Amino acid sequence: MNSSSQLQSLIRTIPDFPKPGIQFRDITTLFQDPWGFKRAVDEFVAHYRYSPIDRVVAIESRGFVIGGALANHLNCGMVMARKKGKLPFHVERQEYQLEYGTDCIEIHRDAIQPGDRCLVVDDLLATGGTCEATCRLVERLNGRVVGCAFIIELPSLEGRPRLAKYDVHTLVQFEGD
Repeated sequence: MNSSSQLQSLIRTIPDFPKPGIQFRDITTLFQDPWGFKRAVDEFVAHYRYSPIDRVVAIESRGFVIGGALANHLNCGMVMARKKGKLPFHVERQEYQLEYGTDCIEIHRDAIQPGDRCLVVDDLLATGGTCEATCRLVERLNGRVVGCAFIIELPSLEGRPRLAKYDVHTLVQFEGD
């Protein structure tokens, strides 16, 4: 069994959550497993070890778990990308489309300095909307996105093409929703 298959086996699937027909991929079981969590972080570190990175930009909320560990191993700072109204200081925000309506992601304006090389991380790549909005924020703050990293990718939801101008790295893929 290869590393990807081993990691995939540690991710719990919950049928019909949060609504009928959705297969929710729950990474809390991967985070609870000492080998699995370490292996996921180690694989990201190995992929980005030689990429100069100044900031890991972690997307709320499961991305914070991965982002903190990666920032520690890559010896760089971590920036939190949060839902609207969650950050206490001056923010830059980006709205993005959802299936039914819009949402918003925010970053503190002083979190990214001009020229900062940023790795954007989250647990799951589905449609890519949240990550794309986060990348736009990084670029608006004059940072540079060096890559986008996810534990899980759902290829059928076509998020990767939406992020085609970035280096997208995922550890496991699940077919279907």
